[in-house]
Amino acid sequence: MVTTRGQSKGEPTSEPTPTHKRGRRLKSEPKKKAEATPKNSEIKTEGEEKSTVHKKDEKGKEDEEAAEEPPSKRQRVGGRDVPDVYKQGVIERGHIYFFYRPRVQLEEAHSLDEVRNFHMLLIPRPPEFMTAAETAQGSTGIKGKADPEKEEEAEMKVLEPGADAVPSSAPLEQAKQKYRLITIGKKRLPDPEKIGARGGRHKEVFWGTVTAQGDNLDELRSVFGPKEYSTKTRGVRHEAACRLAGRGAYAIVNGAAPTPSKRVTHLGYHLSHPPPEEMGEVQSDLGIAIASSFVVQVKNPLAPATGPQAPRGKGADYPERLMHDVFGSAEGGDKEPTRGREGYGLRFASCETIELMDFTHAQLLMIAAKPGEEGLEESLGEGRGEALSKLEEEESKESIQRVFQELGEEVKNRPAEALEGQWI
Repeated sequence: MVTTRGQSKGEPTSEPTPTHKRGRRLKSEPKKKAEATPKNSEIKTEGEEKSTVHKKDEKGKEDEEAAEEPPSKRQRVGGRDVPDVYKQGVIERGHIYFFYRPRVQLEEAHSLDEVRNFHMLLIPRPPEFMTAAETAQGSTGIKGKADPEKEEEAEMKVLEPGADAVPSSAPLEQAKQKYRLITIGKKRLPDPEKIGARGGRHKEVFWGTVTAQGDNLDELRSVFGPKEYSTKTRGVRHEAACRLAGRGAYAIVNGAAPTPSKRVTHLGYHLSHPPPEEMGEVQSDLGIAIASSFVVQVKNPLAPATGPQAPRGKGADYPERLMHDVFGSAEGGDKEPTRGREGYGLRFASCETIELMDFTHAQLLMIAAKPGEEGLEESLGEGRGEALSKLEEEESKESIQRVFQELGEEVKNRPAEALEGQWI
């Protein structure tokens, strides 16, 4: 018997309606009590009865298909059957960039104390094997016919462990790209090897807020460029341009979990620039490692802020369906939430769908997970960490000029010393 998520073991599922042949009852079918035939009713012919049976058969098949619906579609929460938006596996991969901006009125920063903002830029990319497949299809110039060698190469990439976490190459000077800018609250990443403020086994944590998102990198020039503004008390104030301090590849992965409360989202990255031998004081002070990973939780915008580091500003304006399906908040005529004890539902949730990070003001709690390449593989699993390490070892051979071109910039227009480990 097929059961669906949220269905108790003893609960019967929909079964196909027993069929008849030429109007004769099956032996196992109980005899029905005769019913009076209405005056205006007509007796069905043999053909009409077959048609009725056929429809019953089709309905039975539909019931079976509904019973076999993938468990990711529905879930049982609080005794109720609700939609399940959780997407298991890699929900996004791409390239990651770390930037910092010196404090107001400073042209340069020479320590963390002189840093005003620290940003993490995520630019999603399709998996590399998809790009390889498209290249194979277009290599012959004949629609629907691929080069056999390139097609075989593309198929091998799909079969490689961790292939779903490997992003395709970043295009050069292409403005039309989706991006997500996350501003880090503590101006540095947490150290996975340090104990957090709560002590015990608790890891360091940090808050991140999605301060900008869009689909055109040209919009970032005003964000990262120099700024001037006037104040009534101090007159004209100047902010120097942001400095690029790191570049690499990342993947966001939702792990398998037996229950919703056990779900965990990991964001892991591996740097290509600077390479290990050029990592310097800048990366050390900002907490940027060659490879690392974090547990990501999304804060419910309706939940009150707690803790000294928690963002106090406006949260993301999520639609009602996400508030209900992810956080379990009361919806429509619901008097009680489907999750949590408060009316707003859960305070935090795993990043069940990447859509949660596509809203400005989204608040993310990131908890240090595992350091180094081994930790990256342990967090992402299934060869993904190793695949990112291999990719970035190759991409580290690219020039710094190319890295800036990925962002539609020229290296002459941006200070590059920080990407070589030096404060500037």
